[in-house]
Amino acid sequence: MSAPELIRIVSRDSPMALAQVERVRAELAALHPDIATEVIPVKTTGDKWMGDLSKVEGKGAFTKEVDAALLSGEADLAVHCVKDVPADRPLPVGTTFAAFLKRDDIRDALIHPGGLTLGELPAGTRIGTSSVRRVAQLAASHPHLECVPFRGNANRRLEKLAAGEADAILLAASGLERIGRTDVITEILSPETMCPPIGAGVLALQCREDDTVLIDTVSGLGDPDTYRETTAERMFLHVLQGHCNSPIAGYAQAQRNGDLSLRACVFTPDGKTVLNAHEWAGPLDPATLGTSVAVSLLRQGARELIDNIAH
Repeated sequence: MSAPELIRIVSRDSPMALAQVERVRAELAALHPDIATEVIPVKTTGDKWMGDLSKVEGKGAFTKEVDAALLSGEADLAVHCVKDVPADRPLPVGTTFAAFLKRDDIRDALIHPGGLTLGELPAGTRIGTSSVRRVAQLAASHPHLECVPFRGNANRRLEKLAAGEADAILLAASGLERIGRTDVITEILSPETMCPPIGAGVLALQCREDDTVLIDTVSGLGDPDTYRETTAERMFLHVLQGHCNSPIAGYAQAQRNGDLSLRACVFTPDGKTVLNAHEWAGPLDPATLGTSVAVSLLRQGARELIDNIAH
């Protein structure tokens, strides 16, 4: 089967999303220099709505319009941040992930105009974030800080910070790197300080599952370790069946010897209850590891914790 001459790539229209598409285009060009690409930007519900995401389908609000363009045939390939793709339900019927690109930094970054680190922030400091994961962890580790709702793409959040709407903000380190704004970072937080979201730092390529030629063409962009890590993390979240208001965090790590580990946490929104699990699977099936870690947290009471959170 010959490779396609043109690949139409659909993505959110935010600066970060378009920067992610440019990475995909560059890697495609290196692998298949004869293939042309066209970008189809779409504005998603999640980009237009600045309120509580639970009111507009949660994380699915960032993927619905992209999925629609793919399923209608308007586009051939979708680029997603895995952390924005719901894992509590299957991908839209007729679509599949063709590749997970090599993983970027999974950590969160603190931006404070005065250069203070997280441990140096005084009581009452307003942290701009709408992430229930970050809010719960800050409540557990730094209860003297105040979280204020902060939505919008990374550039918009930096503008709101500069306007004084918060004293500091937390953003994904990988996102700041993608838009060329690592200059604003005050401190990179370790995963032990701020456990990342499921799928952090991973870009996924989604195709129609019957487009076998395209799947074969782009699969070479995939990274085997990222595939194993992402598979374990998404199976964990699928078994746990968390919703968009569930403070859930976790990350898998593939070692050079083939071993795979997964650390995960479930929190109450106020940070007063924290459930932890950390398991190693050796070279075994990553989906089995994700299931095992989820079951470990369910044994600790994660189901009741999640179900008692309004959504």
